[in-house]
Amino acid sequence: MTPFVKLIGQSSAVELLTQAVVQNRIAPGYLFVGADGIGRGLAARCFIEFLFTYSLENSEPVINNVIHKLQKGNHPDVLWVEPTYQHQGQLLTPKQAAEKGLKRKAPPAIRLEQIKQVTEFLGRPPMSAPRNIVVLEQTETMAESAANALLKTLEEPGRATIILIAPSVESILSTLVSRSQKIPFSRLNSSDMSQVLTQTGNEEILQHPTILQVAAGSPGYAIASYQQLQTIPESLLTNLTLLPRNYRQALELAKQVDKELDTETQLWLVSYLQYLHWQNNTQITQINIIQQLEKAKKALLCYAQPRLVWECTFLAFVNINNPATLSGNN
Repeated sequence: MTPFVKLIGQSSAVELLTQAVVQNRIAPGYLFVGADGIGRGLAARCFIEFLFTYSLENSEPVINNVIHKLQKGNHPDVLWVEPTYQHQGQLLTPKQAAEKGLKRKAPPAIRLEQIKQVTEFLGRPPMSAPRNIVVLEQTETMAESAANALLKTLEEPGRATIILIAPSVESILSTLVSRSQKIPFSRLNSSDMSQVLTQTGNEEILQHPTILQVAAGSPGYAIASYQQLQTIPESLLTNLTLLPRNYRQALELAKQVDKELDTETQLWLVSYLQYLHWQNNTQITQINIIQQLEKAKKALLCYAQPRLVWECTFLAFVNINNPATLSGNN
């Protein structure tokens, strides 16, 4: 039994990675491609565990020690890189930024400083494993300067393998793609979704078909969506699922959203509302509403003032619902 038993619904990726280890044909670079929440990060952990323990089948204490270090995230031959924020000369992960209560004015990114750390890490030979491993999450967030610096490392990695995790090949530089072996990950079918949610203790999500449909085969997104849904007051959610009838309602609703929901929840809410209106409105209305929500999403991602974004969106909803509406009639 291999560590990949924990990875559900990704048989193609498992086969490619397993054979790479068994045949001792480890590529210097891999590109794990697929949607968020379908197991790319877990696959990277399974691959590292299998690679580090495959030749140690008769040494159980050593294997257990390797697995323990990997689970604790402190194996000396593994470097895991996440996008970061810059704050007072420090690089903070989203989790660290949230713990400090920092307001984010720009999205996190993998920065040139982090790629320099990767280069330094790979400049020494592995201490106990067959090779050094570097995993870069959300590779699509890299600035061009960072991507170019990484390219040089990919060309001469030494005794190392670099795993890039990205949503698509189009989201990163083509030169990085050409130097990496692509490992495709697919969205899960309903049976595999059910298995993952059950095994992770999230069975209650199976009773929410809208969440499952919004997740579209991503158990990670289903879990995150369900958690987000729990943070939205029921009365607010009810109002949000209906189109505001007049300008006053639109402005009051925008004020309430801005006051009660943080930016991350607001971004999730846009996608959730897009799905609901796609399901529940006539074709012309749904197209117009979805387009307005898409504009709102782009504005929020650019860190525009949230209240203003929602005011413009809900006022547009009033006009979509009743083109003849005039502010003087409200």
